[in-house]
Amino acid sequence: MAIQFNFVSSMLILLLLSISSAKGQGGGGGGVIDVVAKFGAKADEKTDLSKPLLDAWKEACASTSPATIVIPKGIYFLSTATLDGPCKAPIELQVEGTVKAPADPGVFNEPKWIAFNRIENFKLFGGGVFDGQGTTAYKREGCEKHDYCDSLPINLRFDFLTNTMVQGITSKDSKQFHVNVLGCKNITFEHFTVSAPGDSPNTDGIHIGRSDGVNVLNTEIKTGDDCVSIGDGSKNLVINGVTCGPGHGISIGSLGLFKNEEPVDGVIVKNCTLTNTSNGVRIKSWPGAEPGSCSNIHFEDITVTNVSSPIIIDQKYCPWNKCKINEESKVKLSNISFKNIHGTSALPEAVKIICSATLSCENVELADIEITLSGPAGPAVSQCSNVKPKVSGKQNPVACSAPIGAKPTPAA
Repeated sequence: MAIQFNFVSSMLILLLLSISSAKGQGGGGGGVIDVVAKFGAKADEKTDLSKPLLDAWKEACASTSPATIVIPKGIYFLSTATLDGPCKAPIELQVEGTVKAPADPGVFNEPKWIAFNRIENFKLFGGGVFDGQGTTAYKREGCEKHDYCDSLPINLRFDFLTNTMVQGITSKDSKQFHVNVLGCKNITFEHFTVSAPGDSPNTDGIHIGRSDGVNVLNTEIKTGDDCVSIGDGSKNLVINGVTCGPGHGISIGSLGLFKNEEPVDGVIVKNCTLTNTSNGVRIKSWPGAEPGSCSNIHFEDITVTNVSSPIIIDQKYCPWNKCKINEESKVKLSNISFKNIHGTSALPEAVKIICSATLSCENVELADIEITLSGPAGPAVSQCSNVKPKVSGKQNPVACSAPIGAKPTPAA
């Protein structure tokens, strides 16, 4: 009986090993996949990483157990890559090296460099750098007016991801936005770094649109546009512990430019520090244009240093003079608070709340504001239009309490 048992046991073990081997070949294995050791990637700054990375992704994505792709230390060249899901199990990309984009903007057919698309349970980490090599693009004629910038590649696109962590990664010198988040649910950026010159046009640090549950935590952003920009359809966002500067501040909008924009609802910006930026915390919408709404927005515990417009609601946002005279914004703003915001303003108008005459802001609160003018042309002042904010605590500059403007009489 013992001999028979041992024989049966041996056959079972062989069968299990055979099944395990078959799974490994057919996409069940998981584990760690090194793009250099397994797929021949070379850290020589000239051999394209695209195929090794895509091959590694294909294997990892097909695995029925969790898999981690590793890009080891070194400097790699990557032409472009789109990493598609859905995958069969949780998947990680551990980037330890520096990955460089082509310097020439003309080689890109689409406005993206690296894209992650329709993935669940994904983590990008490892301390690595994505270098968009954008300095050539910044000097291209037309970019300063944004006529040309929109066609340039975004360093990192996250499209329709669910349950994602981006941790300890740097985006450097993107040719356009550093990060674009679209249609995502539960995505967190933590200890993320954005680095670009202060004069780099249209290089928003992290742009968020039509996403639910985005967290930007303990992140450092130095760029030439908004450090964080929040577009339509964004809800349940937390921006906490962001240091911004240079840049254009932390902005909601611009809103109301396009048809069928979705509401922005539920944004908390707190414990952030802005230094030498053109704006601090801002909501902006276009006059005229399209209807929309923005509600339940809370800015609190913000430090500003030499910021040109520390607190600003601008419903007459109209860069490049593309608006008609006397148009009013159709974006409804409500339940907005600015609490414990302190520091210095580079310009006299430290608090500017300019609301639409036809759709005045509702329930705007200013609490414990302490902002002084950093220059000699003293003192800091407030400006308000079509809003009567609720005020409490210290108010320096003195809070404005302009009456809500009367709605214009319709033309006959």
